[in-house]
Amino acid sequence: MDIALRAVHDSDLPVFYRQLNDPDALRMAAFTPRDPADRDAFDAHWAHIRSSPEIVVRTVLGDGDVIGHASVYGEAGEREVTYWVDRAYWGRGVATAALRGLLAEVTERPLYARVAADNTGSLRVLERCGFEVSGRATAYAPGRDAEVDELVLALDG
Repeated sequence: MDIALRAVHDSDLPVFYRQLNDPDALRMAAFTPRDPADRDAFDAHWAHIRSSPEIVVRTVLGDGDVIGHASVYGEAGEREVTYWVDRAYWGRGVATAALRGLLAEVTERPLYARVAADNTGSLRVLERCGFEVSGRATAYAPGRDAEVDELVLALDG
């Protein structure tokens, strides 16, 4: 599969909204909006993301189809990566390829990531891209409506 990144288009947002409302993906991601079905909140969130000069956000394409998004956000020295890939593409190297592409574009370091400790797939993606576990935390995860153990990862070089 050919994985590419491009700027987010308005036509991508319905796909992102559908992906965000996949119950299995919500549970796995854990750290999600409180009410993913709130379309007004979703639209406001994406309007902010797309208008902020500090956020680098890209649509992930697989063979030309919209299959997710990846971004870097946050204050200098504390910037984090995040990504979302449609569940139909999990386990196929898509997230790893997308994150590698984003990391080639955004060369500042350090970068950080957070992942639910039991999300082994996402942890593998981050480690394959050079992130290393640098800490642990416990935080409330709306996608599970519970406190969840979380790993903090860093990419320094």
